[in-house]
Amino acid sequence: MDNLRGAAFMVFAMLCFAVEDALIKQLSGTIPAGQVLALMCFGGLLVLVTWSLIAHLPLWHADYLHPGVIARSGCEVIGSCFFVSALALIPLTTASAVIQATPLLVAMAASLFLGQPMGWRRWIAITIGFCGVLLIIRPGMDGFVPSTLLAVGGMLGLTARDVITRGLNVGLSGVQFGMHAFAIVTLPAFLLPLIQGQALVWPQGREWLLLGCGVGIGTLAYMFIVAATRIGNAGIISSFRYSRMLFALIIGFFFFAERPDKATMLGATIIIVSGIYTLWREARIHRASLAENPAL
Repeated sequence: MDNLRGAAFMVFAMLCFAVEDALIKQLSGTIPAGQVLALMCFGGLLVLVTWSLIAHLPLWHADYLHPGVIARSGCEVIGSCFFVSALALIPLTTASAVIQATPLLVAMAASLFLGQPMGWRRWIAITIGFCGVLLIIRPGMDGFVPSTLLAVGGMLGLTARDVITRGLNVGLSGVQFGMHAFAIVTLPAFLLPLIQGQALVWPQGREWLLLGCGVGIGTLAYMFIVAATRIGNAGIISSFRYSRMLFALIIGFFFFAERPDKATMLGATIIIVSGIYTLWREARIHRASLAENPAL
């Protein structure tokens, strides 16, 4: 029952993230993507601060100044800025497909930099998954779109964030991590349009409404993904992260008239299958370790 609830929470969180991506893409047609990100992050910060005040959680923590925490939020800046820039320029389905490879890259980086053991089967699965990414990007081929590399930059930034998070040993809660990241991302995101030679725009009524929806939906996604990771089998529940791709396909089809080509669909399928297998193997090995050493 816990696995079922956890999976439902994860799927709903992925639906919310897919809708948030679509709102960012829609808004970036009239407002610079960096400004959209900045306004949503600032709104998210206000929501989490309010949440903390209501729950009587401290707004300040000494670990905010921990180098690892600062580095984590810095990677969040890089990943978020690249990804929203990609959403503004390439199809939603393409950007979502590339970002699905993040768990594969996290598993590889955790093995290389954190010393986490990984067998040959997962290495093969990760290699196959990256072949799926190459199918989507198609470097050196007629279908290559340079803007797709922005999504790759987003994937690399978010991977670095997740790997740093795995190695951190600090006393921050999920809400405090979120507040720190939102606060750090807001200013660079506002500066991004100026770096790109774009002028900031004052949103109109409908745009303010979409921004508000983005903040609310993003907060819902955050709450449900935290709830999902606290119950049930982590490997099973985490595999439902890939439902985000399905929602992106549906939203892209009906709202942005996107028709992904066969190479993109094949690449996305390869990434998802490889990712689910990698998560399944990790969960299986973790269960075996617990069985051998219950004290872990």
